[in-house]
Amino acid sequence: MESWSVDQVCNWLRQRNLGELVPKFREEEVSGAALLALNDRMVQQLVKKIGHQAVLMDLINKYQQQKSGLESLTYCCETASPKFPEVISGKNLKSFFARYKTLQWTSSYALPDFPYDVKCVLAERKCPDHSMRIRIIEFLQADMTKYLEGSLYPNSQQYNVVVNALLQAYPFLDENGNGFLLWKRALKDRFKYVRRPIEDDEQVLRNKCKFGHRRGQTRKSFAENKPDDVQVQVEEEPVHLERSAMDVHIKWLKQEYMKTQRNWKEVDNRMNVTIEIRRKMISDKAPLKDILRLFPFLRCPYQLFREFQLLTHTDIYKKTVEILEIYSENILSLYVVRNNPINIMLQENLKRHTEEDILKYMKMTAACLLLPDVFGDDSSLFAAVNEEVKAVTPVLEVKNPFNVNSCEFALYVGREELTQLNDCTMALAALVAAFHVFDIPCPKRIHRTLNFLESLVFEVRRPASLP
Repeated sequence: MESWSVDQVCNWLRQRNLGELVPKFREEEVSGAALLALNDRMVQQLVKKIGHQAVLMDLINKYQQQKSGLESLTYCCETASPKFPEVISGKNLKSFFARYKTLQWTSSYALPDFPYDVKCVLAERKCPDHSMRIRIIEFLQADMTKYLEGSLYPNSQQYNVVVNALLQAYPFLDENGNGFLLWKRALKDRFKYVRRPIEDDEQVLRNKCKFGHRRGQTRKSFAENKPDDVQVQVEEEPVHLERSAMDVHIKWLKQEYMKTQRNWKEVDNRMNVTIEIRRKMISDKAPLKDILRLFPFLRCPYQLFREFQLLTHTDIYKKTVEILEIYSENILSLYVVRNNPINIMLQENLKRHTEEDILKYMKMTAACLLLPDVFGDDSSLFAAVNEEVKAVTPVLEVKNPFNVNSCEFALYVGREELTQLNDCTMALAALVAAFHVFDIPCPKRIHRTLNFLESLVFEVRRPASLP
């Protein structure tokens, strides 16, 4: 694999049902050597879906382990106790090596090198908030997967080892003696969340079949159709409890949304708790109306941006402000937009004002609305300025863009208004976030514009540039 070309890597991806990753791998020129050098952070930037991230890392780890497998096997046999003369073949051999690898794993485990923001929080010796907990759990899960050579099924002992290592290194995380169970539960839930969307991993599929996870069949109906079985009941009972708890959270969110004074801290907490079922609905292509009916706070720009940040660890609003501040003057100076109606409207309004803040606001608004024309895209799929929205995909409705007192911005999805927005910066951030949060494919006629924005938001190595 080390000598593979980019084309050979792409063929390898297609053979493993990861064909939709090919364009990104080709764009980033990922050869065989580069593929084997990918770390967790690189994979997160290359691959959007968590399931694909897990499968890709699993495949890479398995390939790397194959190279040293024979040497490890020989070493284990040479150091095996003479008490086990029967471990030479068959099931005894597999059982022996399974026990040996577990002991080797637990004796050598060390906590991962957490990213800088996590280190800063831990250095303060304060209990992290919910979003930071998620970050810690994500890195622990990724690190455990590496130790497990790509497997997504740790045993109880391995969970205990990792959580003990975390609490020994950071005792303040043990929250009045209850921390061990809380962190272990969160770590197990994270593995379950990663496994759920995976459809092409042999081990995951085998365990899904074993415990009754059938595609297109709910757990309840499976339990009703299957004969009484103690093991199935044990596996199914916690799910029933989780579902009833989810119903409580969803009911609370719907009631809170109707209030004028909202408990935003509790809204954040309950949106965090329900993210798994929400992402499952979105990945299963549930109607947007149903998603918004259960989770109406996604209509709020703040929660839309927050959902984007939970998925990508990126502050979309902050990034959008930076993009417009850096690129607005360059966009307005391009020849291709000189005679554009938006630019003409801007120049007329600039003559009526002298305040620096208003002039900057107008220029950023114009730059935002001119982006599709700069890239030769279809502007009707980006923003409807003083006209009716016709696009089904996420699009902005903009009225009186250069009138400070009467300008209006709104985000539409499926020709229905999703949310009102304060200004062009918030509107542009909401547009980009909507494609990701609701997992909506980008139309080809607006692809270059959104690719430019996303390359800057995600800080890719070679961002798209203005023509």
